[in-house]
Amino acid sequence: MATAIKFGTSGWRGLIARDFTFDNVRLATQGIAQYLLAELADPKSTIHGRKPVLILGYDTRFLGREFSLAAAEVLTKAGLSPILCDRDTPTPVIAHTIRQRKAIGGINMTASHNPAEYQGLKFSTANGAPATPDVTKKIEAQIKALADANWTFPAAVVGTFTCPTINPQPEYFKQLRKLIDFDVIRKAKLKVAVELMYGTGHGYLDTLLTENGAKVTTFHAQPDPLFGGHHPEPNAEGMAEVSEFVRAGNARLGLGLDGDADRFGIVDQDGTWLTPNQVLPLALYHLKKNRGWTGAVVRTVPTSHQVDAVAEMLGVTLYETPVGFKYIGEKMENEAIIVGGEESGGLSVKGHVPEKDGILACLLMAELVATEKKSLGEILAALEEKSGAFHTDRINIKIPEAQKEALLKKLGSGLTAIGPFKVEKFIDTDGFKFLLPKREWVAFRASGTEPLIRCYIEARSKPQLKKLRAACQALLTV
Repeated sequence: MATAIKFGTSGWRGLIARDFTFDNVRLATQGIAQYLLAELADPKSTIHGRKPVLILGYDTRFLGREFSLAAAEVLTKAGLSPILCDRDTPTPVIAHTIRQRKAIGGINMTASHNPAEYQGLKFSTANGAPATPDVTKKIEAQIKALADANWTFPAAVVGTFTCPTINPQPEYFKQLRKLIDFDVIRKAKLKVAVELMYGTGHGYLDTLLTENGAKVTTFHAQPDPLFGGHHPEPNAEGMAEVSEFVRAGNARLGLGLDGDADRFGIVDQDGTWLTPNQVLPLALYHLKKNRGWTGAVVRTVPTSHQVDAVAEMLGVTLYETPVGFKYIGEKMENEAIIVGGEESGGLSVKGHVPEKDGILACLLMAELVATEKKSLGEILAALEEKSGAFHTDRINIKIPEAQKEALLKKLGSGLTAIGPFKVEKFIDTDGFKFLLPKREWVAFRASGTEPLIRCYIEARSKPQLKKLRAACQALLTV
């Protein structure tokens, strides 16, 4: 084993053939199997006494199906019952299938929006949510013990093992029909450009829109393990082709998904790419005002306080969690949450899975446009007339490893000012967040894998954003 298997904010990821190998996948799977067997035997566990069924899936990455079959073989030998999705499958669909089938968990081979040379293994618990840190620590301990004991597995030839398969699409479509008002989308006859990024969203987002009266133009719908040579991320760069298409008047809305369809990308009628920080308050506004949903809203620490402003406007309670959708999912399982989301492009809603769902998020934006017969920009502008504008930015600053710890210690001790900006409150829920006057703030989080610090900034005007950015850069480059 080249490197220790560690689970991050969304599973274990590694470079294919260096870290992410068949031997390591089998080792990680055996660790998961031993954790689940212990839970099944524990009368206090929520899965005690249940049938030992797991849902397995994969995205369009290199050897996804083969890695899944390798995991299935290990699980079967351990006495568990894996069921494999019959094609590359979106992460939220796997999450829904775990819940719908009352499985004890699921393993998904995906590295989400990471470059093509990466592959990943994501373990979800019986509620369909990403495994929480207390669960992954137990699994990591099992994996380490196995590695220390030089555990090996007598595997069949790669790709030849077989296990039962299912088509999860019909049940997932049935679920979305409960959550989305397809009638209003059907009546609007929207022209929509859909960016699928060579990923698992094909046959899901495009099919649902087409079946409900939209005229859909798809981009990059064919699966490709190299993702056309680009990162499968629906950010401004990844959605540039769709933006140009919409700007030319060929569509009213642009919708995009990342490689495993758990993150969304939204392009407005004028070709402007909307940040997830803008989409989340729009989703809250729509579900509360137009759909009459009740409950609270939850966002992560570095997500825009525009969510807070809209929540305040609508009389909705707001919760803040650490970074990682598993924390949002945990809150959604225990509270009535209208919508939960994060600045990196994850969103889910009440009555759905406690996992990111890019397909759902895209459909919600289509529903909002169809309902109000306005562009998203117009709706956002009307909200900002009441709340004021919010401008966000995120910068990554490389810090030599030797200086990184000292800088984090300095940030963690609390600061009275960020450059000329007075600090009104210090929050260390996840990283270091400094609240400034006029609802402005900055937050710093260290990368767990690279020698850099991520800096999140929110200001109330573009000139102020520029000043805050300069102050943060000066602070981090001292």
